[in-house]
Amino acid sequence: MTQIDASALPADPHEALRELVLWEGELERLRRAAVEAAGAHGASWEQIGVALGMSRQAAWEFYTRQARNDLARSAAGSALSE
Repeated sequence: MTQIDASALPADPHEALRELVLWEGELERLRRAAVEAAGAHGASWEQIGVALGMSRQAAWEFYTRQARNDLARSAAGSALSE
């Protein structure tokens, strides 16, 4: 596992915080891609949750929230157009 060296951060604390926020966003993008890949390769939500250090339910809720919200908006839009 690669660790981030604190000396790689800018010396200015405010700049360091901004840099960390950018890294955090990239880390979440990579995590989501890994969750999708794990699911595509047959991993259960139980297995994904264990790998993430959370429950099956928490993993499912967090990583399917956007898709569920998109589906609900689509369904609501379809119902309005009928």
